[in-house]
Amino acid sequence: MPRVLIADKLSPAAVAIFKDRGVDADVKTGLTKDELLKIIGDYDGLAVRSATKADKDVIAAAKNLKVIGRAGIGVDNVDIPTATAAGVVVMNTPFGNSITTAEHAIAMMFALARQLPAADVSTQAGKWEKNRFMGVELYGKTLGLIGAGNIGSIVADRALGLKMKVVAYDPFLSPDRAVEIGVEKVELEDLLARADLITLHTPLTDKTRNILSAENLAKTKKGVLIVNCARGGLVDEAALRKLLDDGHVGGAAFDVFVEEPAKANVLFGAENFIATPHLGASTNEAQENVALQVAEQMSDYLLTGAVTNALNSPSVTAEEAPRLKPFVALAEKLGAFAGQMVDFGIKSIDIAYEGEVAKLNARPLTAAALAGVMRPMLAEVNMVSAPAVAKERGITVSESRQDDSPIYESLIRITVTTEKGKRSFAGSVLAGTPRVIEVKGMDLDAPFGPTMLYVNNVDKPGFIGNLGALLADAGVNIATFNLGRVSAGEDAIALVGVDQAPGDDLVGKIRDLPHVKEARTLRF
Repeated sequence: MPRVLIADKLSPAAVAIFKDRGVDADVKTGLTKDELLKIIGDYDGLAVRSATKADKDVIAAAKNLKVIGRAGIGVDNVDIPTATAAGVVVMNTPFGNSITTAEHAIAMMFALARQLPAADVSTQAGKWEKNRFMGVELYGKTLGLIGAGNIGSIVADRALGLKMKVVAYDPFLSPDRAVEIGVEKVELEDLLARADLITLHTPLTDKTRNILSAENLAKTKKGVLIVNCARGGLVDEAALRKLLDDGHVGGAAFDVFVEEPAKANVLFGAENFIATPHLGASTNEAQENVALQVAEQMSDYLLTGAVTNALNSPSVTAEEAPRLKPFVALAEKLGAFAGQMVDFGIKSIDIAYEGEVAKLNARPLTAAALAGVMRPMLAEVNMVSAPAVAKERGITVSESRQDDSPIYESLIRITVTTEKGKRSFAGSVLAGTPRVIEVKGMDLDAPFGPTMLYVNNVDKPGFIGNLGALLADAGVNIATFNLGRVSAGEDAIALVGVDQAPGDDLVGKIRDLPHVKEARTLRF
């Protein structure tokens, strides 16, 4: 009988599901790390919420562990790369607390607009400061939505019911989907200039970190109200405090912080700042939903091998796995390449399969490619959820198959269509290793590395030397160097594997080199 350790508080109904399905579930909450390390080796599964940290030490001690289930969406407390290396499937429950989190954001909007917390404290202190707490109506105001996925679209629906105007910035929101949910799709600059109130509903990734930076906050309307019930780190907290103090920002309400638990924070004490202790998912209904879901998912996996909402494992049968494995890796890495190269709203994604790979089950391959494309902006997307997320955002996904491949035994090509045009990327598996073989119509042959530099330039003498000199001066070692070009003197690309991640300053210097059109850091 499989054994599961429930290390954080879950609904008794979830415990019952494990036992009814034939899984031995032990409830041991509040364990110290040392206590967890001593017993985790006895278990096949670990069920957690946010308190227990499944870090590299815990995973290393968990010799029999097969699955970690997170009752909730965020997996900041799980070391996914270490779990993946150890062959441990990591699951979450991405949709169980969407309504609850959206309702909390709406509640924060009302609390800000009417200064409810301060008014409550004042009134209960025996004061009657009716003239002090002059609020604003939400009716007729423009709500700026950063992130229009599952939770963001629910917030938009509620805001429209309040007769607010909703504008949304989300690179994955298609124009058709924007019309469907009743919002106006805009670029971030437009949203900052127009919004009376801004609410964030996006994961924390390299692209979204400090999306409300000091620079962007300065572009907002005077008196803007800001709500963050998504993730700490989306807003520059120090810059926001300065703008609260000088009156540019009229108020802010945060449920999440860069460091949690937030016993102290630069925002605390600011006038018209409201803080709650990460309560977005804290309702009886949400706790019950995610607990039941994680129990079902973990039981299915341990008893039958079925994988649902896995963040690091493809959904494939045991028979298909050996043949699909290298192509799943190729599809995801090629998708990640495409996703990191796209800066505008995605309208469609086409995945073409040529040669032997065209004869395989394409569903996990397409799911892997979609997850790769969307993960730079949506860190928590996975192979299971990627097709639904794409559909939710109105992204058209298509597949094509061709039995023959002119050069390679198997080839996968991903074409991403945005509002600005198309970008195409092709790859193949050579000697069991995924490789990039075409970018922008230019042939090359490059292995994927953990960190890579992509440079698009005009093919002129001196470029390679100048690039090498900049990398050397910055102490960045070159691991691989692959080139492609149209012809001499025309468009060219360099794909450079590096041992150290280049900083923003270095990438800026590369962009400033003569004849360079574009330079980016890519991570795989």
